[in-house]
Amino acid sequence: MSDLKSVSGLKPALEAVLMVVDEPADEEGLARVLDRAPEEVAEALAELAGEYTAQGRGFELRQVAGGWRFYSRPEHAHAVEAYVLDGRQARLTRAALETLAVVAYRQPVSRSRVSAVRGVNCDGVMRTLLQRGLVEETGAEPETGAILYRTTNYFLERMGLRGLDELPEPAPFLPEAAAVEPDSLEGVPSFDPDAPGREDDDDKTEV
Repeated sequence: MSDLKSVSGLKPALEAVLMVVDEPADEEGLARVLDRAPEEVAEALAELAGEYTAQGRGFELRQVAGGWRFYSRPEHAHAVEAYVLDGRQARLTRAALETLAVVAYRQPVSRSRVSAVRGVNCDGVMRTLLQRGLVEETGAEPETGAILYRTTNYFLERMGLRGLDELPEPAPFLPEAAAVEPDSLEGVPSFDPDAPGREDDDDKTEV
């Protein structure tokens, strides 16, 4: 514990803890576990992140979804994919990506509202997003009792966002000729920037 109290002992301790976390760890929690001031932990984390970048390491310490976690660097994604995926790719359907976008921009939102925005029933797609841990239940509508849904911290992590306020504005993603009815179908961006338009729900889109 004496080494942990020293300045030199804080960074290795942070590295050791961050090596075993399965989701981003916040500064307050790390400070509590290591018995250090949050300001000290925040400074040490920022220094570690800078050191890894300066050294050209294959991993980085990134602040995302309200906490800190180790990630492999994007420029080495091909090597990670070759080893971890072994030729297999996790995919979501185009319908799932569109539904996820609606939840992200309209949350908290009910299934019926999501279906109205997309113009098709989304019950099956919502079950998929729940199973993937990308959305979760968050109470119910007072008027109807319908279950409301929101995106999860895992969604923020996968998107590389610190919070929902970093979501891009919807307008740039909308087609110029799109007519949007304010009380019926609403244009929302797709998380697939290369998509030319809506396709069948069975068409696969990589995430």
